[in-house]
Amino acid sequence: MKISGFSYVRNGFDYGVPFLEAFQSILPVCDEFIVSVGQGNDGTKEAILALNNPKIRVIDTVWDMSLRKNGKIFARQSNIALDAITGDWAFHIQADEVIHENDIFKIKEAIEREDKNKKVEGFILPFIHFWGGYDHIRTSRRVHKNEVRIFRNGLNVRSYRDSLGFRKYKDFEAYANDTEKGEKLRVKKINAPIYHYTEVRGPGAKTKKAEAIGAFYEANDGKPVQKEEYGYDRLEKFTGSHPRLMHDKVKAQDWEYVFNPKNAVWRTKDRIMQPIEDILGFKIGEYKNYKLIK
Repeated sequence: MKISGFSYVRNGFDYGVPFLEAFQSILPVCDEFIVSVGQGNDGTKEAILALNNPKIRVIDTVWDMSLRKNGKIFARQSNIALDAITGDWAFHIQADEVIHENDIFKIKEAIEREDKNKKVEGFILPFIHFWGGYDHIRTSRRVHKNEVRIFRNGLNVRSYRDSLGFRKYKDFEAYANDTEKGEKLRVKKINAPIYHYTEVRGPGAKTKKAEAIGAFYEANDGKPVQKEEYGYDRLEKFTGSHPRLMHDKVKAQDWEYVFNPKNAVWRTKDRIMQPIEDILGFKIGEYKNYKLIK
């Protein structure tokens, strides 16, 4: 059984994402790691190569800005790396996601356990969303709780929408033309969380990154758009431990983030539904880009 990791990145330093930590976090269970690196100017490619890890293979790419509608450019880059893997299983990690060293081998054990069970096409992992600083996590119904990050190779899988998750497709041309919705993967859940750091940014850095990411989404008039900001509805103190790979970044935080619940911004529906869902223990009508099996 062979596990192939894959990802994509461009100007990772400028965007402030922990891409080096992300990639290294899954290397212990991967036989190879393929990353498509967009043409940039901040030393991202050089930093990846400087890791000097024989498992890593870089694919040089130029990002096609004509694919900005719905962030499709990200899916394209994900698929470039996916098409280059040679393993039996594909393990996707994004440049702002890190796996804890205490959990990484749980993932390998789960894959080995289900390797012969063809009913299992993949796995979802839960998310811990850091917000504002390294000591706060967002826990409202607005954040996604789980997503597909591992699946069998050879199922005609493509990155879905802006690379949030994955689906199976019968016709890649129809996928490219957005005329096939794809089929959700049959998955099991591994309780090995993804530490999601995309919203950890110091004062002034948030606007810079939001503007950069917004350039990869296009409105109907062809102009770049900002990703919608919902505001901070509910944040909680993080009391666990960060992955060892992130310790230096956590220690280097040079700003204090304070969340005041009195200033929380809630959509009306969320304000009503959140306390109900807290009691029930699940999200009512939760969108799931997968079919969870027992």
